[in-house]
Amino acid sequence: MPKPIRTSRAWVAGWVLFCGVGIAATAALDTTSAPNPHPEEPVSPECAEYIADIETQLAKAKQQGTDDGVLAFSRSKVGADDCSDEIRDHFGGGR
Repeated sequence: MPKPIRTSRAWVAGWVLFCGVGIAATAALDTTSAPNPHPEEPVSPECAEYIADIETQLAKAKQQGTDDGVLAFSRSKVGADDCSDEIRDHFGGGR
C-alpha cells in the first residue's frame, strides 16, 4: 500500500511544478507584450487645427472660471474631414 501514496505524491509534485512553470510563462509573456498595440496615426492638418481650436476654447473657459467640464461646439463645412475619431483619441475618449 505505500507505493500508491508515493505515486500520488509524485503526481501532486508534478502538477505543482507544471502549474508553476505555466504561471511563470504567463508572467513573462505579460511583461513582454506591447504597451500600445495600435500606433498613433497621423492627424490631418485640418483636424489638428480643429483640435487646437477646441483646446483654445477650453483654455478660455478655464481662464474665465466657467470651466464646468462641458463644451458644446459644432462645425459644419462642406467637404470637411470627419475629425470625430481624432478628437476622441486626443482628449482620451478611448479610455
